[in-house]
Amino acid sequence: MIGENSPVRELLHNPVSWLKNFGPNDDIAISSRIRIARNLADIPFPLVADEAQRQHVVDQFGEALRHTGDFANALFVKMAPLDEHAKQLLLERRLVSTAFLADDLGTALAVEHNEHLCAMLNEEDHLRLQSVLPGLNLRGCSDLIFPVERALDRALNFAFLDPFGYLTACPTNVGTGMRVSVMLHLPALVMTEQINAIVRSTTPLGLSIRGMMGEGSENIGSLFQISNQSTLGDSEPQIIERIENIIQQIIQHEKTVRERLKAERIHHLKNHVGRAFGVLRYAHVLSAKEALTALSALRLGYDLGFLPEHVTSHLLNELFLGVQPAHLQWIAQRDLNLEERDVFRAEYVRQKLLPPPSPPLF
Repeated sequence: MIGENSPVRELLHNPVSWLKNFGPNDDIAISSRIRIARNLADIPFPLVADEAQRQHVVDQFGEALRHTGDFANALFVKMAPLDEHAKQLLLERRLVSTAFLADDLGTALAVEHNEHLCAMLNEEDHLRLQSVLPGLNLRGCSDLIFPVERALDRALNFAFLDPFGYLTACPTNVGTGMRVSVMLHLPALVMTEQINAIVRSTTPLGLSIRGMMGEGSENIGSLFQISNQSTLGDSEPQIIERIENIIQQIIQHEKTVRERLKAERIHHLKNHVGRAFGVLRYAHVLSAKEALTALSALRLGYDLGFLPEHVTSHLLNELFLGVQPAHLQWIAQRDLNLEERDVFRAEYVRQKLLPPPSPPLF
């Protein structure tokens, strides 16, 4: 269990920055994110830097970040002392990457109070600065992240080389160093087996489609992250505009397929949602993957008006996070092995989906 003095506990009292209560026809774009890679000019990349050099990076960026308005009161966390539960919580809240957790030597994280902005220090690059907002809101992410990046650029000497741009550990990030991604919920395209065609059509456009947790992750719950593959050749506004246009097309395609399914196969749709509701409402053993897959069906059912009134968007968002391993153990307030997690997850979901008690007749 997370230690009583762990700084990560501070975050657990805040709502997750990229989950919002959604309304009908408003749950396809789950979140938007912009991530910028930067490196100091006079220090080797983290993969070859020694411990002293990594610590110098943390000190330099820590001091510079504290002098920017957004990070003045941010939470600064050194990763090495954190236990595995705390690290998994940060991953589930999408504040860190799996690569960042693979090596905690001289790594640190800065998170501003509402989690819309965070900075990973000494991941693949010295700095991975991230802004994340709910829904399709890349312009809002841009407005958050670039004032911070410009303030850091004035304070520090970033590795930059004409005519290429900002230098990064991975060649695909050279140039702007900017990755733009949007998480989409695409159950209708998955159900009709059209998602593979979407993947094939976006690849020539310079985009990649990955699972919920990013690179290397599988599709769970029909959630996909769509992002640009390269950062060289286009400006930041051009990249954002291009991805926005493509995302809007994919959203419209998902909406069209949903309407067609509702018109032509409504009993199939209701069966899909109803079976998922039955699993969540009555199961006594429930894996994380099974829970997220069923919750995906409930999100679709909510959008189509198939669910009981007490199943709200707020409840679905709460369950989406709560069924994940680290948050589940935080709710349980004890360590759980794999089998215990599956049993407790089922109990937790069953209780959350209970209908409200009926009022007395007299």
